[in-house]
Amino acid sequence: MTPTVEAVTTVPQWFTTAIETIPRTGEVVVREARIRYRSWGTAGERNVVLVHGGAAHSRWWDHIAPLLATTNRVVALDLSGHGDSDHRTTYDVPTWAEEIVAVAEANGFEPGYTVVGHSLGGLVTLELAKRAPSPVREAIVIDSPIGVFGSKVPVEAQGLSEVKRKFYPSAAETIARFRPVPAQESLAFVSDYIAAASVVETPEGWSWKFDSTILAGGHLLAAQFTAMDARLAYFRAEYGVVSASVRAVVERAGASFVELPQAGHAPMLDQPLALVTGIRTAFAAWNAENARAAAAATTAAAAAADE
Repeated sequence: MTPTVEAVTTVPQWFTTAIETIPRTGEVVVREARIRYRSWGTAGERNVVLVHGGAAHSRWWDHIAPLLATTNRVVALDLSGHGDSDHRTTYDVPTWAEEIVAVAEANGFEPGYTVVGHSLGGLVTLELAKRAPSPVREAIVIDSPIGVFGSKVPVEAQGLSEVKRKFYPSAAETIARFRPVPAQESLAFVSDYIAAASVVETPEGWSWKFDSTILAGGHLLAAQFTAMDARLAYFRAEYGVVSASVRAVVERAGASFVELPQAGHAPMLDQPLALVTGIRTAFAAWNAENARAAAAATTAAAAAADE
């Protein structure tokens, strides 16, 4: 059971500074659908794409991305059927993966970039990372349902059933009804901000931006962890949707396993700084690997030159 998040009487300065960091915005067309994105930072250590969960959108990362963009170029997109991107008649993980690639290319990312995906976004991240060749060099998957390679476990079986879209008479009433799925505690200043960015007025009334059909059907299968060329890290939320036993599956595939303590399924809602710390730590570990590889290559080259 998710623990209760302690009440915060004032909005912390780090959060205010983050959301006041104005991102660049843009769009790209993928299979006749406009895909919107937001970007922060300039060229740095790595190029990073952030991918939201089901029924969410890019602005779930607004308080996370600026903290990663201090040393990286960071882009967050709205997958089709989410946020301000166009809806489709049908959805599938490979098409969402194409959208990630298109957004990365639109921002000048060369192959070898990093993708961080939460929940549904983690499924899409792994779809892209397992391709051969893959444009993804590093991938972080956050609390996505996963299965043994070759198994086909519907996401619905993991408790992520279809989310219904409802309509309300006003924006204020819609915002007041914001609840994460599955249910978890959230920091009020985070959930209030995200809720306000999640509503849209329609002919039927005010509602959420997502397409209610996105989680329907058999196209959402548990992510398959297996050996692949990309470096992988899996973040399990302590009070999320995934059993601790998944660690064995992750480590058997050669991936790093990190548990986010006291976090619900969406750690950007209740443990945002722990999430940032985890991502930064993974980046630092990969930087160290790069440095060791570069040093080894230099040593080998010097030895060859002396022969």
